[in-house]
Amino acid sequence: MIARIKKNDMVFVLSGRDKGKQGEVIEVLPKKGKVLVKGIGLVTKHYKARKQGELSGLKKIESYLLLSRVMPVCLNCKQPCRISFKLLDSGKRARSCNRCEKTL
Repeated sequence: MIARIKKNDMVFVLSGRDKGKQGEVIEVLPKKGKVLVKGIGLVTKHYKARKQGELSGLKKIESYLLLSRVMPVCLNCKQPCRISFKLLDSGKRARSCNRCEKTL
């Protein structure tokens, strides 16, 4: 089965605290239905120094978003789009934009 969203895709956030922002996909968890997007869904994590020389403090890291909250962005029309699947001449399936109908 071919995925709707893959690693290194640009996505648009549809809902939540970061609504309207765009970012690049770092990781996809298809079984859990979650996606990790660079710079989106930042949470503050407290770190304790475990060894001598390490610094303790607060760090902002990305957290997982639900797949239903993001939409892929077409590279050609630069807008969020729905994905359809086309059968190429070689017999392989490819993802394509529903707006401009070009392959992603």
